[in-house]
Parts: sequence; structure tokens; C-alpha cells
Amino acid sequence: MGWFGKIVGGTIGMALGGPLGAIAGAAFGHFFDKANQLVLEDGGRPGPTLSPAEGAQMTFFVATFSMLAKIARADGQVTRDEIAAIEKFMQNELRLGFQSRQIAIRIFEAALEAPDAFEDYARQFYGAFHANPQLLEFMLDILMRVALADGRFSPEEDKLVQSAARIFGIGDQHFNNLRARYHGTDDSAYHILGLGPDASNEEIKHRYRTLVKEYHPDRIAAKGLPEEFTRFAQDKFREIQTAYESIQKERDLR
Repeated sequence: MGWFGKIVGGTIGMALGGPLGAIAGAAFGHFFDKANQLVLEDGGRPGPTLSPAEGAQMTFFVATFSMLAKIARADGQVTRDEIAAIEKFMQNELRLGFQSRQIAIRIFEAALEAPDAFEDYARQFYGAFHANPQLLEFMLDILMRVALADGRFSPEEDKLVQSAARIFGIGDQHFNNLRARYHGTDDSAYHILGLGPDASNEEIKHRYRTLVKEYHPDRIAAKGLPEEFTRFAQDKFREIQTAYESIQKERDLR
């Protein structure tokens, strides 16, 4: 985690600013108090300066676990099932190392206690990534995946995820296609491509080529996706390929 090694104490809050900066300052300040002082892998000392890429990665990481905290508390309490779903996401899908998991947990706990609303985090995230629609959709995918980990959307969770979609400028039809991915219907392959089963062969081919280009893990990582999310990006990329192959077989596409 390159950006983590460069941050010391309260400087992280100033690096981010806004409600996410307040969460980061609280979470990392506590972590650094416990760790005392960090030494980088190459033996050097941490510095306070973040590159634009590292700032974007930190924003994505902090926003993810802050927004997940607010979704977990959407119905007024955080259940064991919700905690288990988030831990499973960290371990199985992100495959975070011990240090990264500790950071994610600190962010999550800080956001649970923070007065800011879910929408405050979503707006700051949109402000940072409004020029990168792939990362906006990526975040929405993460929120839905964790919210649906127990097999259902609670009304409160659904309301928050829909509010994120509106803030991100994702229309109702596209949002419904994204959400339908997780319902295991016969049309899931089409929804993964963001299309309906009535799409033409040419629409399907064009959409697939576009998605493969836009969602290549190297490309979206360069736009600000943290390295800890790379495996998730790879899984999403494979999901797109598998969906297209399924439709190819179904329609005998060449």
C-alpha cells in the first residue's frame, strides 16, 4: 500500500479533506498511535506527500469502507451477518493482507461512529471520480455485492444504494441491470453486460468490446483503483468475458 507508507498521524486528514478526510484522520491517527512509527519496505522513513495517483487510491479505499459501514447500519444496527459479509469480502474477494485488513476495520469503525451521512461520502467519492464512470460503477458493484451477501436487499440498504446511483449519475435502467446481476436469473449474462435480452447481436458485440477495453484491470488501476482491489477488478473482467461467452453460445455468435 504505497499511500499508507507516506502518511503519518493527522496529516492524512489534510491530504483528503471533507468527511472522508475526517474518517481517515480518526482511523489512521489511532493506527499510527499504536504502531508508533512506520518504516517503509526499502528501509526509508515515511513522508507526508501523496502523489495524485496515491491520493486517488486512498480516497477509493477510505470511501469503500466508510460507505459499507453506513450500509451496515442502515437499519439501525450492525448485525453479525453484515460483519461476516464484509469480512468475507475483505478476505475472499479483495484478499487483503493483515495490515490492510486492520486499516479497513479502523475506517469501518470510525465511519460507524461518524455523524456524516452515507450520501456525504458518496458525494465526495463522486467529486473525486466523476470523470471515471468505470470507477463509479465499480463502487456501486461493491456496495451491492456486500449488501446482497445475505441473499436479500433490505429496504434501508436498497434506499442507500439507489441514492449512490443517483449521486453517481447512473440511470434507473442501468442501475436495475447492475442489480439484476445478483439475482441469478436466466438474463444475468445480459445484465452483466448492461443490456437486456432483447439487445441485438451487434449491440452485444459492441458492448462487449467496450467493456473489455474499459474494465481491463490495468486500465482501471491507472485511474485510481487501489492495488488491494486489483483481484476484484480481475474477477469483474473475467465475469464480463464469461457472460459474453455464454451469450455467444446461446446465440451462436461469431
